[in-house]
Amino acid sequence: MKNMNIEFFKDNLNELELKLKDTQIELFISYYKILIEWNKVMNLTGITKFEDVIMKHFIDSLSIVKVLDLESIESIIDIGTGAGFPGIPLKIVYPDINIVLLDSLNKRIKFLYEVISSLGLKYIMCIHGRAEDFSKKEEYREKFDLCVSRAVANLSSLAEYCVPYVKKDGIFISYKSGKLEEELMESKKAIHVLGGKIENEVKFFLPNTDIERSLVVIRKVKDTPDVYPRKAGIPSKEPIK
Repeated sequence: MKNMNIEFFKDNLNELELKLKDTQIELFISYYKILIEWNKVMNLTGITKFEDVIMKHFIDSLSIVKVLDLESIESIIDIGTGAGFPGIPLKIVYPDINIVLLDSLNKRIKFLYEVISSLGLKYIMCIHGRAEDFSKKEEYREKFDLCVSRAVANLSSLAEYCVPYVKKDGIFISYKSGKLEEELMESKKAIHVLGGKIENEVKFFLPNTDIERSLVVIRKVKDTPDVYPRKAGIPSKEPIK
């Protein structure tokens, strides 16, 4: 493919103080190529220009390093992963972490397995289903060091989807855009009820852009009550207040 400015990617990785091997850079390029090819026949992303994908998907996914040292993390679940963000970029940079990607659309899961196979990624699996259902299963409930999500949902609902997957003293990190003071205030009760506590919120701009982002860090301080999450659809329609 033409017009792939690799130095642009490396410069922005430097902004995050990430030094990748050439083989890892090549995996990101392959990921981009597969994303663009599959995007011709299914709607994975509205962002297709190389530098935009680098910044708005890859660098954005990796910006979690601003709030957490992932070297200490052994397991991650990515809820509502879509086209694999942030889970696959995190897997490429931290290949030894066990990662689970969950999405409700089976066609996305097929795409993700193509990426995993083509890139030769290990210790990563995909789940087709709803977040509310799988966190009720013993093999997933409160089993992960870290839960991440770039899904578009209010924080109260998102916490109900995500916090049940996190083991005690583990972390849920929500990728958010723009200002969210009101959303944070409205979510405090839900987060408390679910066994979490807001530990940190870091606001920043993606490097060399005016794109404002926030990372909300929620620490799991106690077990989530068995009644949560509620049945499918309810957390989004009736957030805990």
